[in-house]
Amino acid sequence: MKLWDKGTPVNKAIEKFTVGRDRELDLYLAQYDILGSIAHVKMLGSAGLLSSEELPVLTDGLKKLYETAANGKFIIEEGVEDIHSQVEFMLTRDLGEIGKKIHAGRSRNDQVLLDLKLFTRDGISKIVAAVDDLAETLLQNSEKYIEILLPGYTHLQIAMPSSFGLWFGAYAESLTDDLELLLAAFNIVNQNPLGSAAGYGSSFPLDRQMTTDLLGFNNMNYNVVYAQMGRGKTEKIVSFALANIASTLAKLAYDICLYNSQNFNFISLPEEFTTGSSIMPHKHNPDVIELIRARCNKIQGVPGQLSLIINNLPSGYFRDLQILKEVFLPLFDELNDCLTMATLVLKNIRVNKSVLDDRKYDYLFTVEEVNKLVLRGIPFREAYKQIAHKVEKGEFIPDKKILHTHEGSIGNLCLDKIAEKKQTTIAKFRFSKIQEALDDLLR
Repeated sequence: MKLWDKGTPVNKAIEKFTVGRDRELDLYLAQYDILGSIAHVKMLGSAGLLSSEELPVLTDGLKKLYETAANGKFIIEEGVEDIHSQVEFMLTRDLGEIGKKIHAGRSRNDQVLLDLKLFTRDGISKIVAAVDDLAETLLQNSEKYIEILLPGYTHLQIAMPSSFGLWFGAYAESLTDDLELLLAAFNIVNQNPLGSAAGYGSSFPLDRQMTTDLLGFNNMNYNVVYAQMGRGKTEKIVSFALANIASTLAKLAYDICLYNSQNFNFISLPEEFTTGSSIMPHKHNPDVIELIRARCNKIQGVPGQLSLIINNLPSGYFRDLQILKEVFLPLFDELNDCLTMATLVLKNIRVNKSVLDDRKYDYLFTVEEVNKLVLRGIPFREAYKQIAHKVEKGEFIPDKKILHTHEGSIGNLCLDKIAEKKQTTIAKFRFSKIQEALDDLLR
């Protein structure tokens, strides 16, 4: 079944190529397509395009389909082109000719725009929850190991004292900034394109504000041409924000792999979190962390893929945009899996509390000794030379008691401030307001 079928059969090879993976990928969008249809038919009823008898019949039918989709039992049948066709086909089969009325004032163009917005909005809410869980775990680890020192590096050379509290806390704050970028992307997503039809509006008296409110959008894409131009642009913006989270996660994974190696021995993983070697009996490999790193690096390539697909397209709809779904839709599950695994690992990570007992880390404290001389009145450059001379002659003996007091330093991690920043950002997504609107729509 095709919504555009005029009775002329399409060449089978052409049909297979043009449909592509839509029947498979549209299952990601099933419940969102039905949500949009419920809002649309309610608006059609208010505009007088459905009778008072027809409206409850259609909404009840759509709600039953929604339950099927929400429970993961929705299928797109063989010979049905996409999710939009399947929903209309099932309504018509169950309810008769009334099922054919749901497409008035819509195009598949604004349907898929809406489906993608609703899917992405929901996907972002799950990513925010996973990022929040990971950041909380990092903050807890930071507090737990606040006094355990750790070598800090520049150029992969021993540099200055750090701490496990500082290291864990750094990634918590990084994720907090990543949420700020995701919030900006979310605000682009949370605008209603429904009613733009094929990109040029409709002669029907559509109430676009009504569907905006019913679906819990913050506002709408007002210009109907721009609503269509948002296809691809929205996905690219969101993918940059998700790639930014993936970048933080990949860097953390690299640190864990490095610090877990025998040459560093700063941390270790429980044996059940590692894998072995088929030839070396002693091996305990951090495969889960390496795969997080690889998958997150793969995710960082997605914005480039999306850009190459939409580059140089003029305004209006083109079938090129169909390919975006192949790259974009699986992105959320993949990143969510990485965040979940990273959180599990960090909740079970083991810290070596005596790293700095090894004398090779003595030179971490040279700057501390320089600063002590400066506090006694010696000019910094002279103090620097005195300590450098001791290092060259092998006479440097460190005092490993350090006192850092400024904001964000080893002795003042400002974990409460980082947690507050994170929670303030998350509150701005206003997910509860959206959920209230959807609950009302389905009630």
